[in-house]
Amino acid sequence: MTYTTTLLYDTDFAQWAEQTAQMLKDGRFSEVDLENLIEEVEDLSRRERDALYSNLKIILLHLLKWEFQPHKQTNSWRASIVEHRQRIKRQIKKSPSLKSYPEEILSECYTEARELASVETRLPFDTFPAECPYAIADILDAAFLPDSCVE
Repeated sequence: MTYTTTLLYDTDFAQWAEQTAQMLKDGRFSEVDLENLIEEVEDLSRRERDALYSNLKIILLHLLKWEFQPHKQTNSWRASIVEHRQRIKRQIKKSPSLKSYPEEILSECYTEARELASVETRLPFDTFPAECPYAIADILDAAFLPDSCVE
């Protein structure tokens, strides 16, 4: 590894990545900025998990809005639910080891979605159940939408 390679990481990440890939292809392993490469590889998993977390939280937010503000239901809410379910399905297909991750993070995602739902709907925070009212299988089910709880 050279000082120039490390400096490139800080000044032009795209070029650093291309250069690193070429070094690996060429078998020039001693020239690779190993410290930053390891950091980037470790970060790949975090990014996948962060994306899954974000997608699940958005689904939960829109399910809550759908259930607790039925008079304001829109196709954009439904489209968002569909889109983020598709993203999760695609992520799990690409990385099957993440299959159990949505269930692991459900409680934390729900807490954040509940807070956002209160802000976006202007309904009191306590309007929304303290615990997630949806099973993970339903949340990820393409056909599931909660029934309205408002009469």
